[in-house]
Amino acid sequence: MINKLGNLIVPIVLVVVLLSLSIYTVDQRQAAMVFQLGEVVSVKREPGLYFKLPLVQNVRWFDTRILTMDAVDPERFITSEKKNVLVDYFVKWRIFDVQKFYVSFAGDEKRALNRLAQTVNDGMRAEFGKRTVHDVVSGERDDIMEKLRASADVDARRFGVQVMDVRIKRVELPSEVSESVYRRMETERKRVANELRSTGAAEAEQIRADADRQREVIVAEAYKTAQTVKGEGDAKAAGIYAAAYGRNPEFYAFYRSMDAYKASFKDKSDVLVLQPNSDFFRYMKSPRGTGK
Repeated sequence: MINKLGNLIVPIVLVVVLLSLSIYTVDQRQAAMVFQLGEVVSVKREPGLYFKLPLVQNVRWFDTRILTMDAVDPERFITSEKKNVLVDYFVKWRIFDVQKFYVSFAGDEKRALNRLAQTVNDGMRAEFGKRTVHDVVSGERDDIMEKLRASADVDARRFGVQVMDVRIKRVELPSEVSESVYRRMETERKRVANELRSTGAAEAEQIRADADRQREVIVAEAYKTAQTVKGEGDAKAAGIYAAAYGRNPEFYAFYRSMDAYKASFKDKSDVLVLQPNSDFFRYMKSPRGTGK
């Protein structure tokens, strides 16, 4: 009985081992390449369960998702102005033809990344060499990235790689160039500030001069108006005095003398030095002003 059970287990184990060596799976993130004695016999791109000849065929899987190549350090390029710029970028890529990729790089992803980096760098050197610093920083940045993607994709497809996107993250000037640029910018800003201050001072002087002129004109016009009003008032007063004098000269003389007394003796400390027979005391000596 034991011998019979042992005879059954051995074939079952052999069948299980053969099945495990014959079955392999491919998921949606991968592509599989089947080799037979070192030669490629098939490529499986669709996800599912597949079979292979055990011990004769072997399978190698490749990641077909979109991958990122990120520059470790910013690369240095020269613009059309012969100025150095440091560029930090990344590339989105994927394997779209597994067989070409394997033939070109023996399936080594590092070799593929080195070739892709070289392709992108060559494209950047050509594009940056045709543009100024302003163009690569802001003016034509989108156009540069699109041209880099297109040129890199054309070259990479020969090796089974598709370049999805090339993005420039940052464009900077080297530290030695930045200092001189900042100094020039500071000098230019100071020059503009001085020009604005000079212009403002000149305009302020002009405004003050115009305000002074307008003030003089207003004061002169006001003085002219005041003198006119005063003259008219004096004329009316003289007319009133003349009319009053014409109606009763004696009363007018008396009234004017009372006003003179009132003004003269307003303060106790006031002193008048006059002769006793002065005409000023005429109405003090007699209400009729006869002086008797």
